[in-house]
Amino acid sequence: MQKILVANRGEIALRIMRTIRSMGIQSVAVYSEADRDAPHVLFADEAVFLGPAVSAHSYLDADKIIAFAKQLGADGIHPGYGFLSENAEFAQKVEDAGITFIGPGPHAMRVMGSKLAAKESVKKYNIPMVPGIDKAIDDIRVAKDVASTIGYPILIKASAGGGGKGMRVVEKEAQFDEQMQRAISEAKSSFGDGSVFIEKYINSPRHIEIQVLADKHGNTVHLFERECSIQRRHQKVIEESPSAILTPELRKKMGEAAVMVAKSCNYTSTGTVEFLVDGNLDFYFLEMNTRLQVEHPVTEMITGIDLVEEQIRIAGGEQLRFSQDDIVINGHSIELRVYAEDPMNDFLPSIGTLTKYIRPAGDKIRIDDGYREGMTIPIFYDPMIAKLVTHGKDRSAAIEKMKSAIREYKIEGVSTTLPFGEFVFEHPAFLSGKFDTHFVKKYFTPEKLAVKQRQFAELAAIVALKFFLEQQKKVKPVETVSTNWKTRLIDK
Repeated sequence: MQKILVANRGEIALRIMRTIRSMGIQSVAVYSEADRDAPHVLFADEAVFLGPAVSAHSYLDADKIIAFAKQLGADGIHPGYGFLSENAEFAQKVEDAGITFIGPGPHAMRVMGSKLAAKESVKKYNIPMVPGIDKAIDDIRVAKDVASTIGYPILIKASAGGGGKGMRVVEKEAQFDEQMQRAISEAKSSFGDGSVFIEKYINSPRHIEIQVLADKHGNTVHLFERECSIQRRHQKVIEESPSAILTPELRKKMGEAAVMVAKSCNYTSTGTVEFLVDGNLDFYFLEMNTRLQVEHPVTEMITGIDLVEEQIRIAGGEQLRFSQDDIVINGHSIELRVYAEDPMNDFLPSIGTLTKYIRPAGDKIRIDDGYREGMTIPIFYDPMIAKLVTHGKDRSAAIEKMKSAIREYKIEGVSTTLPFGEFVFEHPAFLSGKFDTHFVKKYFTPEKLAVKQRQFAELAAIVALKFFLEQQKKVKPVETVSTNWKTRLIDK
């Protein structure tokens, strides 16, 4: 490929373009009115204006994006994540236009894009799945009977869902009808598809996913796991690799299961197979994300493999350059998603201008961002500012590096998840590795964060005062010597 159009914005567009440039390929940026002066636009070799800030008229306008790609002679289109990245119709249109879609084929996207179809696809491979109904619910009475058989609590899930939307936990039968209607309504409004199904709700699970890579020649490997259990509103905010709880044996089993999931739908490109792990370390297939993940940098940090480069090579028809035995874990990596959100106010978006924006720097620190000082966080898109990633020889070293990086990261003008990250990385449950997806509900409150910040401010003041007093002792006052220089000057 000689030229690739990146059909995305912000930090992921910029991150993809950096790899494109390192491969000697030209890049094309697309942008909306809100992103006219964004870093990804300035970095690209070429840039084209899509339209208004609203996604439907810019980043989701598939036909316009493909038309620009053809007009500029782009060989490939990389969708990043979000927007059109898991849209099988878009992938098909790209292929029909004679352009390479840098991602999986439309068939795999369709199968794994539906949780029910995904369950059906992997069933024959004997992969553990959460007990429940493996088809869309159309009879409430039957659904209630199944729920009773499975045993409460149960989880109602949107078949086309993602990001925690269209999900309802039902603790007892009396809540069933109301929660069912809410789940269907949310599924329709969020995905245009009201299909829902039921599965057993696993208390206190860990959310652990496996990164896979598959080429077009039948070769599929996994790149180990990512621990994604620190979440708010069912959405990830902190990820790490490797997980603190996986044994080598369990890691091997989950990796092999993930490879089988990919093979079940003839998957190619990068992909992520998500599992739930219970307190007994039994794991269950959850879903497959048919795209590059937000948290992919932690995998890159521990394996040394550039996942975007591999995506591009696979899309170009190349075979994987390594086998499963070649891939080893090097140290530990952690990622904090730095959102323009207020953790003191239920993580609601905090829209405003970055009046100060100073990145931390140093060895083993990586920042994928798409902003600079003076820019405004648009209300039209996901409020992520950056992904802050650290690496260390072990988990403790990676955590200490992260805490240091958070302290050096200066963002003013909006509230961010940086203080929340610091709260997590100092909490005994996280440090011990004994946590689950309910971490926020169990341990975090705005009041606890306020106390933590007040303690930090007091400690910082004490340290500053101590430093001042020590410096005062070192600096000797200049002696005053009486002279008659004025008189002597006049006499002359």
